[in-house]
Amino acid sequence: MALTPISITSIPGFSFGHYTDLDAATGCTAIVAREGATGGVDVRGAAPASRETDLLRPENTVEQVHAVILSGGSAYGLEAASGAARELEEHGIGLDVGVGRVPIVCSSCLFDLGLGRSDVRPSSESGILAVRDALSLSASDPLAEGSVGAGTGATVGKLAGPERSMKAGLGARAFQLGELQMGAVSAVNAVGNVVDPATLAPIAGMRAASDSMEVLDMEEAMISMASQMTMPLDRTNTTISCIVTNAALSKAQATKIAQMAADAYAHTIRPTHTSNDGDTIYVLASGALDAASSAAYPIDLMGLVATRALEAAICAGCTTAEGLFGLPSYQDTVA
Repeated sequence: MALTPISITSIPGFSFGHYTDLDAATGCTAIVAREGATGGVDVRGAAPASRETDLLRPENTVEQVHAVILSGGSAYGLEAASGAARELEEHGIGLDVGVGRVPIVCSSCLFDLGLGRSDVRPSSESGILAVRDALSLSASDPLAEGSVGAGTGATVGKLAGPERSMKAGLGARAFQLGELQMGAVSAVNAVGNVVDPATLAPIAGMRAASDSMEVLDMEEAMISMASQMTMPLDRTNTTISCIVTNAALSKAQATKIAQMAADAYAHTIRPTHTSNDGDTIYVLASGALDAASSAAYPIDLMGLVATRALEAAICAGCTTAEGLFGLPSYQDTVA
């Protein structure tokens, strides 16, 4: 059985869409489960900006999530989830509570206020437009990557300050193993550098100088600067991700997969899970692959495939990003 790349939009039960504001360098991304999906979450960063993560704890009663909104705008960006919920309600998507439907919308935000306009953040209207984009996208349409959606204002490699960082963005990758499908969407806005997990070669990160394209080893730089190091841009980072699968999972199983997939951050981001990151990973399971068929794939195997998908998505978030506001990207190194 081989691990085969597929389009993330082909995974049944999910729709994906973006709202992008290039002028302000911000945006949001909607992952919509029209029929609901079992959710889990893992929060490793010390500075998260999130909504409804407690609801995903296995002991809590709500079983189905209808959307995850990944957003820029720091905590202000949580407003996009409110707009997403209203738009989902308009389409009859949500938890049936007898007198109507209440969409269950989880959300996490990254800090992008320092790149474009700090006074412009994703709003309720932005969330509405991202959901509309998701509901209009067909399974045969590719999902845009790079400096779009939640990745519009994303940057990496910030130990030496924003002037020596690089532009990153949003990546999406998916794999199939037999009948199992697993995909990941990630908006990469880390303090650390992003490296290729296979070779450890740098993809994007802290540059030697503001006019250089040489990416330095940030971990070694931190050690050499130990006596005088101060971390700039306190709590102004965060890599936020959502894994989607066709498998049938319980909330506890989805949570375990999210925990295992956090290894993708450690494999690709150096350093990761710092006190200045709010790293969060959601898992949504549609159950399009029935429980009996899903049981053929052990949770540990699913976690491995999820980790591979997230590694690829994080790397793609950097390789597909375009430079913005004078900040270069990986694409400038290969031009």
